[in-house]
Amino acid sequence: MNTKKNNGFSGSIGFVLAAAGSAVGVGNIWRFPYLVARDGGGLFILVYLCLVLTFGFVLLTTDIAIGRKTGKNAWEAFSTIHPKWGFLGKLTFLVPILIITYYTVIGGWILKYAVTFIFGNGHLAAQNGYFSAFISNPSSSIFFMLIFLAISAFIVFRGVEKGIEKFSTFAMPLLLIIIIGIAIYTLNLTYTDANGITRTGLQGLGIYLIPDFNGLTFSKFLNIILDAMSQVFFSLSVSMGIMITYGSYVKKDVNLNKSIAQIEFFDTGVGLIAGLMIIPAVFVFMGMEGMTEGPSLMFISLPKVFVSMGFTGPIIGTLFFVMILFAALTSSVSIMETLVANCMNIFHKERKQMSLHISAFAAISAIIICLGYNVFYFEYTLPNDVTGQLLDVIDYISNFFLMPLISLFTCIFIGWIVKPKWIAEEMELGNVKFRRKHLYNFMIRYIVPVVMIILFFKSTGLLL
Repeated sequence: MNTKKNNGFSGSIGFVLAAAGSAVGVGNIWRFPYLVARDGGGLFILVYLCLVLTFGFVLLTTDIAIGRKTGKNAWEAFSTIHPKWGFLGKLTFLVPILIITYYTVIGGWILKYAVTFIFGNGHLAAQNGYFSAFISNPSSSIFFMLIFLAISAFIVFRGVEKGIEKFSTFAMPLLLIIIIGIAIYTLNLTYTDANGITRTGLQGLGIYLIPDFNGLTFSKFLNIILDAMSQVFFSLSVSMGIMITYGSYVKKDVNLNKSIAQIEFFDTGVGLIAGLMIIPAVFVFMGMEGMTEGPSLMFISLPKVFVSMGFTGPIIGTLFFVMILFAALTSSVSIMETLVANCMNIFHKERKQMSLHISAFAAISAIIICLGYNVFYFEYTLPNDVTGQLLDVIDYISNFFLMPLISLFTCIFIGWIVKPKWIAEEMELGNVKFRRKHLYNFMIRYIVPVVMIILFFKSTGLLL
């Protein structure tokens, strides 16, 4: 069964919005700001931008071109090109399997907060212990996770054009409008705390954009690169089969050069604006201490910020979590679509039937992740020195271990076995000029593989 024959995007706009929807997810609005706050502000931004324009471009181009040229999803694409490299498709397929187990859990958290603010109870979300009480309650966290999963499954159930493309075309422009509006508002905030210290949004902007080199060592700089590279993987949805699957749905008359540039712009732009929206607001009302919450920044610090805003707080808070919900859904849909498309070919089942099977798997595995904060609770120190629970362990395996490994194998395969010309031919269809061709050829053969080896050893703790 070839999914390309049965599904497809109606045109370039539908593809770009769907692909950008996959890229613009929780990784941009939740993960990006706390990494910026932790990794030297503007220093992280500079590293991230360099990686997006080089490594991100190479990996994104490779995935999309492989998908469109073969007309296959990740499971079959690599074996179609070269039978001995079929293992890479299977390895790639593992990533969305792992990510779906916890992404819907995070989606459930976001849905819970969106509902809380919509019904005017944002002050409850700002109380100390609210987030930990919620995730440690099995019935509550599982309930919201299942609702989020059901919405994602319904969109995938409807197919590519009627489901994914239609939803992305509606959600992405709305998300962009909301995020820009909140960012402008937060930059104009002013607050005087109990000690008489006045902080402004523009001061928070400086914290966000100015590089901080204090205490920077070679090892710490490698960690910043590793964080930025994992953000590129997570944000652009590369090396996990998603863009290969979406690429297989793209028509031959679509200019891939233009589409890829637009996806890069959307993804990076939303990440940067998300930082403008979150970091100045947290700094104004909570100072530097408020930005030390790490991954919990969105669920612990921000509700306190919204309550501190006065009468506008509940409105801003509601818009924020509704926006995050849209972003989470577009990414969740892309992950689930990749699994459905692959399994349709593996098990020779129709979309609707396979959607139900994948939903059942996602529900069972996500329930286990939810129980990781109560029944199955444990703490484990990962090789990247982060102490985490079950969700963090799965995230580490997928983002810090598998993705660099897959990227390394993909670059070796395309750069040295198939040769970059194979990708260039697809990028130049219709006499279109592949403007970054020389950069692509050099990066995929020499630079990306070496850096992936270094990052892989660093992420596994083998390189101190």
